Amino acid sequence: MAKHPKVIVVMPAYNAEKTVEATVRDIPESVVDEIILVDDCSSDRTVEIARKLGLTVIEHEHNRGYGGNQKTCYDTALAHGADHVIMIHPDYQYDSRLAGGIVTFLENRICDVILGNRIRTRQEALSCGMPLYKYAFNRMLSFGENLMLGQNLGEWHSGYRAYRREVLETIPYHENSDNFVFDSQFLMQAVHFGFRIGDVPVPVRYMKEASSIAFWASTRYGLHTLGTIVDFYSCRTGLRKSARFPKVDGSRPGDTA
Repeated sequence: MAKHPKVIVVMPAYNAEKTVEATVRDIPESVVDEIILVDDCSSDRTVEIARKLGLTVIEHEHNRGYGGNQKTCYDTALAHGADHVIMIHPDYQYDSRLAGGIVTFLENRICDVILGNRIRTRQEALSCGMPLYKYAFNRMLSFGENLMLGQNLGEWHSGYRAYRREVLETIPYHENSDNFVFDSQFLMQAVHFGFRIGDVPVPVRYMKEASSIAFWASTRYGLHTLGTIVDFYSCRTGLRKSARFPKVDGSRPGDTA
């Protein structure tokens, strides 16, 4: 009998005491084998609540930032034997009920990376509470990234993501930023290594308890994302070398798996 793939949900957490339980309750128990929450020095009861919920809890001694939190999430998931890893923010913004459908694309090897697309339509995104400036930045950046990187994703900046184990074993994510641009760097690395990326529509909720970066932080994130595109092309064309985008042989990792 074939071994059932081990599915682990990781949650990068910071002051999520008001929303973590609702997020966890919506995750289908039949799909997920373990939930790992990495707390980035919260000042509230996030850790206490997560432990009461039976989650595996990792606590940072110092605040490492959103990207640094993800590094710990993925390191821990790999060490715990994950075959597929789903990242869900514990702020109840994304609909965690869809974890089962998302992981199906990985199990059937249709995609190596799956993103939750928050922008099925403009009206839906804005009516769910996405700030107009965030919507505009998202559309402009996603259009440019699709054009420059040869993809056709509905959006590039979702925090709801799922990966096959081979993706996390291949991508040198420890070379990435500890800040929000980690997400952009990771996806461009997935393109660099030839992984198949897809997306599915995911309803979202914007509320005061949900984490969201402010206008100027979003602006810096956008500029850093553009810088990552320049870095990507500089390495691909041989103008410079970078541990973030190392030379590859052209074959897609996992082709013979």
